[in-house]
Amino acid sequence: MSAFHPTLAGGTDAERLAQAAGKAMYSVDRCSQWLGLQLQEIRPGYARMTMEVRDDFLNGHNICHGGLIFTLADSTFAFACNSHNINTVAAGCAIEFLKPVHRGDTLTAEATEQVLSGRHGVYDIRVTNRAGETVAMFRGKSAQIKGHVVPVE
Repeated sequence: MSAFHPTLAGGTDAERLAQAAGKAMYSVDRCSQWLGLQLQEIRPGYARMTMEVRDDFLNGHNICHGGLIFTLADSTFAFACNSHNINTVAAGCAIEFLKPVHRGDTLTAEATEQVLSGRHGVYDIRVTNRAGETVAMFRGKSAQIKGHVVPVE
């Protein structure tokens, strides 16, 4: 199942590198694949992913489990902060749940780099429903580690 849908054709070297890093990461991201998360767009410091809310995503209140909304935001964060092709991991994060999400809805998470200074970054991720309403806000702090997502020449 291929759920990598880059929207850029060509672009700058940095955009092509971000796309290559996204494709490489998605190919081994078993969790995102299993949950049906789709990488819609990636460019330096930015990623957008979607998730269909399935029946098995519902909690005891018959709304989407917050942990799955968190996972969508966290995965989108991971793609955005690795878009510079430097291996990067989460150093911390927080989420605010603002509206309930229901079965059959489609969620979109957009991650935007706020600051990248040295080895550390801050990213804001807005999660919206099909109607465009913000259902959650996530802030992630990243730390670069050794290595690259795709080999550099």
